[in-house]
Amino acid sequence: MRFRVQSVRAAGPLVLLLVLSLGLGMQEVRADDAPATGAAPKETVREEVGKPLQAAQDLMKEKKFKEALAKIHEAEAVPNRTAYENYIIDRMRGSAAANDGDDQLAATSFEAVVASGRVPAAEQLRIIQAIAGTYFKLKNYAKSASWAARYIKDGGTDPTVQDLLINSYYLNNEFSAAATELKALIEADEKAGRTTSEVHLQLLLTCYQKLGNAAGSSAMLEKLLVSYPKKEYWELAISHLVHRNGFPERLELDLLRLQLALGELKRESDFMEMGQLALEAGFPAEAKKVVDQGYAAGILGKGAEAERHKRLQIKVNHDAAEDLKALGQADVEAEKAKSGDGLVNEGYNYVLNGKFDRGLSLMEQGLRKGGLKHPEDAKLLLGIAYYLAGEKAKAVQMLRTVQGNDGTADLAHLWAVYAGRT
Repeated sequence: MRFRVQSVRAAGPLVLLLVLSLGLGMQEVRADDAPATGAAPKETVREEVGKPLQAAQDLMKEKKFKEALAKIHEAEAVPNRTAYENYIIDRMRGSAAANDGDDQLAATSFEAVVASGRVPAAEQLRIIQAIAGTYFKLKNYAKSASWAARYIKDGGTDPTVQDLLINSYYLNNEFSAAATELKALIEADEKAGRTTSEVHLQLLLTCYQKLGNAAGSSAMLEKLLVSYPKKEYWELAISHLVHRNGFPERLELDLLRLQLALGELKRESDFMEMGQLALEAGFPAEAKKVVDQGYAAGILGKGAEAERHKRLQIKVNHDAAEDLKALGQADVEAEKAKSGDGLVNEGYNYVLNGKFDRGLSLMEQGLRKGGLKHPEDAKLLLGIAYYLAGEKAKAVQMLRTVQGNDGTADLAHLWAVYAGRT
């Protein structure tokens, strides 16, 4: 599955109003202009600089931006310009260029405006935001990220700039930096009790995948399934689990159980495999259930393998009936065993046959007894049993305790997500 980068709003030519509100004084500065307090006199531009700039400003009001740029160029040709004159020229050039569609010239002009140190703080934040958006539009993602980061550092609060920063990092292949920003955003959402947007979760998942962070990818898939339980996310989560390195064969039946619950067993081979695995595990009631569903769905009982389907159906029906008659005969032996594995399996078989109280009690006893060959698998199976018995809260609680790095915990967490939403 491919996820698109979230679209962000690049800042447009908001800068025109910033320039038109300046006013251009062209008188010479006189000593008696200074206030009595001794403050410095108001800065102005000289007449030879101011005249072409005034003409440029008038042209900009008429939206004649190319002609305005030519007049601004005349002002730039005046020698020995003051710092203030350069500041006014940069502002006007940036605005005219932005409105004329010359984004590169606009960006570099307003970079100079910010560097002058003459812009009021609140206005400077808007200009920095515009620079970041302009560089994003130019696909200069390194500079876009740099200016977006500065905007946030300087106290800017527009959330679109955070998206601009994240997307700039991502598109510049700085996946670790993008992941750091996204993780902080998600943690802030969780702290505030907000549901993180699907796009942000998708993007962090993609970052983790590109970084080869399997644990992070699993965590993001889980969050997507909790908040946005779409079929494609379940398919991706299951595919991610199955194709991870070292996924053990012993968990195949537990995975098929989840796929059956999700309605994701679609192929003849899936139903046949699950039926046979359930028989081999000593759970003919479960094998009968999955074969019956395969027939009911019209997947089994036809085609070239119809006879093989029929043989399996006859066997599971016979074994399930015999197993129900013998239910309970192995309880004493299981209780005497050193390991709790027998109690766990016997208990699960009771659950499959609808004897929930007895079954869950035996499984819990088996876990307490210990000595289990795969203790985390046993907790996974108990969680599934709680779910089958209708005790969904207990199911989620137990499934969340499953640990391990071989896929057991990831599978248990997927089961927990499913149990918690149904």
